[in-house]
Amino acid sequence: MNETGRPQDVPLSNPRADRVRKVAQLAGRPARLKRREFLAEGPQAVREALALHQKRIAAGQPGIVYEVYASESCLDRHPDLETLAEGTTAYLATDEVLAAMADTVTPQGILAVCGFLDVSLDQVLDAGPRLVAVLCEVRDPGNAGTVLRAADAAGADAVVLTASSVDIYNPKAVRSTAGSLFHLPVVLGADVGEVAARCKDRGIGVLAADGQGQLNLDRLQDQNAARRLGAASSVSEYALESPTAWLFGNEAQGLSDEELALADHRVAVPVYGAAESLNLGTAATVCLYASARSQQDGGTPQTRSDS
Repeated sequence: MNETGRPQDVPLSNPRADRVRKVAQLAGRPARLKRREFLAEGPQAVREALALHQKRIAAGQPGIVYEVYASESCLDRHPDLETLAEGTTAYLATDEVLAAMADTVTPQGILAVCGFLDVSLDQVLDAGPRLVAVLCEVRDPGNAGTVLRAADAAGADAVVLTASSVDIYNPKAVRSTAGSLFHLPVVLGADVGEVAARCKDRGIGVLAADGQGQLNLDRLQDQNAARRLGAASSVSEYALESPTAWLFGNEAQGLSDEELALADHRVAVPVYGAAESLNLGTAATVCLYASARSQQDGGTPQTRSDS
């Protein structure tokens, strides 16, 4: 940054420069894996990345934002980003350079090169999670990002992706999280059998979201509400306020028979209209919010720790 708070006075203007090509390579998985870096594009994603970066620096931890590239017009529209970017390696860049760097057709004027954020399953379980979303063979980056965003909104403690799921650092996946990637721990490359077994060992119930499930999510919520209100002879088939890991399956096939067998219960979200089923993002949102609401009502509010 210069004395005015802006990066260098002359913006980067050559879209074929080595620096520009190096950033653009992060749109591809080989470069991301080799360098353990990814792109956050747009004001919202960069804002959340910088906020986490500054929080980690203040706590004496390594930062996660390595470089920021922004147009002057973007900084004029979002002056808070200048403040957040203080102390980072930041550059002004022309729209042409940003277009060459970005994965989007229409760049939003700012992007950041960030370090990988994923944590181990041990770190998640040692923190005593109460709500976890497990994505099993979820292949679409938009769907994965949507579920992660829903998990964040529901106050979940972590999201786990199996080894055969999409790369969450895919630019489309990162954009789909709308900044939530920087809010909660994410585990990558997990074995769903190990996840389920270790959750059960720690007293975390495992529920499979399944349209043919024997338990009805609405009925579960009614049962839990009645039990909390002390209704006589009230029985709950599963205590939704309990620590829970939800398994969500592939967009086309859902959960496999082997994955379903790992769960304590298979739970269906009821469909009252003519639709054949709910899409992955909607079903995951409904399930996670059912658990979150029961945990809040049951006196066990989420106390998620930052990654």
